[in-house]
Amino acid sequence: MTLSPTTAPDPRGLDDAGTVDVAVVGAGQAGLSAAWHLRRRGFVAPWEPAAAGRRTFVVLDGEDGPGGAWRHRWKSLRMATVNKVHDPPGMALPTVDPAEPSRDAVPRYYAAYEREADLPVVRPARVTRVESSRPDDGASPLRVTLADGRTLLARTLVNATGTWTKPFWPYYPGQETFLGRQLHTADYVRAEDFAGQHVVVVGGGISAVQLLAEISEVATTTWVTRREPVWRDDEFTQRAGHDAVALVDERVRAGLPPGSVVSVTGLILTPALRAAAARGVLVRRPMFDRITPDGVAWADGTEQHADAILWATGFRAALDHLAPLHLRGPGGGIVMDGTRVVGEPRVQLVGYGPSASTIGANRAGRDAAREVSRYLDALPAPAK
Repeated sequence: MTLSPTTAPDPRGLDDAGTVDVAVVGAGQAGLSAAWHLRRRGFVAPWEPAAAGRRTFVVLDGEDGPGGAWRHRWKSLRMATVNKVHDPPGMALPTVDPAEPSRDAVPRYYAAYEREADLPVVRPARVTRVESSRPDDGASPLRVTLADGRTLLARTLVNATGTWTKPFWPYYPGQETFLGRQLHTADYVRAEDFAGQHVVVVGGGISAVQLLAEISEVATTTWVTRREPVWRDDEFTQRAGHDAVALVDERVRAGLPPGSVVSVTGLILTPALRAAAARGVLVRRPMFDRITPDGVAWADGTEQHADAILWATGFRAALDHLAPLHLRGPGGGIVMDGTRVVGEPRVQLVGYGPSASTIGANRAGRDAAREVSRYLDALPAPAK
């Protein structure tokens, strides 16, 4: 395994890492924020000459290069139309061409950030399993297994795997009979792929309406959602964002599955969406009851032909690799106190619940670094 090109190459990689104090899993915004704050607290890479006697950490990234989920955004998502990119701590996003695709600009920025902050990112290093090295000892190091079979021991883990790798596909009767194309937001590339077709767009989030607006430029569309959308005609202020994050935080503290931050912020009428509304595109229909080979149908007998169904139905937290730790409660949620998993103090979750958007990711990284430091401070001193 080799280090990322964005960090100083070290031929040892993880081979000589031994047991690290912290493994950060994921190098999107939340993971980078956590790594930056760990550096600020004096944590070093295990292969650095100064590592002896100091706390160590690594960042394990399953991607082939910097950028996290931004590497996979659709080509038509430009810096001028993307939701605000909140800068990770310590380095502001430089001025970029508003017309540049975000999938190019943001990964380039993250690559520079990793270099400037001297973050020990190892990639590709996809984590497939995390478990206690000694199941009878809740303070033992965690065994972190990678896709290539290598393992690493970590006293604590900051999980920052986000949601992009776990798209949510709801099921409706007849779904398997549809003769057209079905795709998720994660599969979307460009509107031109649907030129001259009729596309049913399913979902009430920001991505759904953004894609609906641009697809409607080249195709006819039907928009369906489970709930009536809530539109905002005012500016989305910092206070509004704070309040939205607080509502999601309440859920995870109660052990409930986190709702999305977007679900409590409402949809902002951007100029592009106002133009789409003027064209009659933003006419929402309730969810259909079934899918037919030719399209979709409602209980009242209404049917709509479709060449494609775009499931803009969001994502779920990508936490399957943490299943051996049994973090989830009976209702599927994880009881949290800030970034700390209440039932498993060795694990911090960032990019989960209230920090699943860029609004909360930076603060979560700071909080996670503080929490792992507290946890390590409380561990018994190693025997001499």
